[in-house]
Amino acid sequence: MAAAGAMEPAPSGAVATPSPASAPAPATSTLFRPISAEDEEQQPTEIESLCMNCYRNGMTRLLLTKIPFFREIIVSSFSCEHCGWSNTDIQSAGRIQEQGVRYTLTVKAQQDMNREVVKTDSATTRIPELDFEIPAFSQKGALTTVEGLISRAVSGLEQDQPIRRVKEEAMAGRIDEFIVKLKELKQVSSPFTLIIDDPSGNSFVENPYAPQKDDALVITHYNRTLQQEEMLGLQTEAPGEKADEEDLRNEVLQFNTNCPECNAPAQTNMKLVQIPHFKEVIIMATNCENCGHRTNEVKSGGAVELLGTRITFHITDPSDMTRDLLKSETCSIEIPELEFELGMAVLGGKFTTLEGLLKDIRDLVTKNPFTLGDSFSPDQAQKLQEFSQKLDQILEGSMKVHFIMDDPAGNSYLQNVYAPEDDPEMKVEHYKRTFDQNEELGLNDMKTEGYETGLSPQQ
Repeated sequence: MAAAGAMEPAPSGAVATPSPASAPAPATSTLFRPISAEDEEQQPTEIESLCMNCYRNGMTRLLLTKIPFFREIIVSSFSCEHCGWSNTDIQSAGRIQEQGVRYTLTVKAQQDMNREVVKTDSATTRIPELDFEIPAFSQKGALTTVEGLISRAVSGLEQDQPIRRVKEEAMAGRIDEFIVKLKELKQVSSPFTLIIDDPSGNSFVENPYAPQKDDALVITHYNRTLQQEEMLGLQTEAPGEKADEEDLRNEVLQFNTNCPECNAPAQTNMKLVQIPHFKEVIIMATNCENCGHRTNEVKSGGAVELLGTRITFHITDPSDMTRDLLKSETCSIEIPELEFELGMAVLGGKFTTLEGLLKDIRDLVTKNPFTLGDSFSPDQAQKLQEFSQKLDQILEGSMKVHFIMDDPAGNSYLQNVYAPEDDPEMKVEHYKRTFDQNEELGLNDMKTEGYETGLSPQQ
């Protein structure tokens, strides 16, 4: 694999100096030259740069190399001849891999301490036996060995120990004890586990037996989580597509229609709503600006369920009136204590509260034109008045009754305020529909499979 343009123009104040071992460049050569990690005679590129310790000029050496059975990396090394400060770093010469990688090495012998390790900035290092972890992006990438990785961790802990001994002596003592345990790991007196987890997939632990399998080393490739994608600065397409879908579902659709009362042009709003612990429903509302007529209707957003649903709810408290309720067009209502039953399709589909549905039932019964006028007998008027009074008592919470919703299509719903736990006052039963119920829903003549067969060709 050849990499062109691996060397960038030097910043102001920095001078690019070719390696003494390299051949003099032709007069027509440019600053950018093709290099290859496969070139064994390739010499490091030297760049004069600023020391971060004494701020004097030092020398940075860059080398593109390839690790066997792994991939290409760029090794950079800086040294300052004035103060002696030095630093090494590595960068992957390739892109972030499609999957993350996790190396689990069981260190059993002293030879395992000499295994080469590539640890990138995004890698997390753990030693479970000591409950020790080096978080991602807390250290720069390094090309080292297992022993060097532990020594680097020891150096990092020892760095601030003099200050800790002055300010926090107890903590400094605990860190000293932990440093001793880390140093003991180098002797490999007992096996321990080293885990390097890199979401970028660019870290590496040497297998000295390659291409044969190494029983002490387990390599696991995995799909990155959304948090790991964000940590690496990657943008995934899935969240964006999901956001567009959610925006569409939150949108209120509008279409033109005519008012059912005055036939004037009106507008109907339609929205898809997800009812918690139930399903999606479509709510449609029409408001006529000409006559003021308002109507709303609800339709199930799903198919007819395999089983019918019967919901029996015991109204015991005034707060029950605030429960959300979805009554589909195929749902019938029954209140045994009042000997009342409301057939399916009456009142249509509604998404309201229990109080709202009971008020609609009261208005339907008391304001029915066939229950008014001179032809209406006094006995019927008395019964109707008693029924209305009992409904008022239910709405006030002074009368306890059972409220039953029976929907053969299984598309009705009554809110369970204890969800996801069971409601002690609510019983939900699922039953198999009878032939007559399927006939009423039009399911007996509905053919969804093999409907192409038996069709006579049109003449």
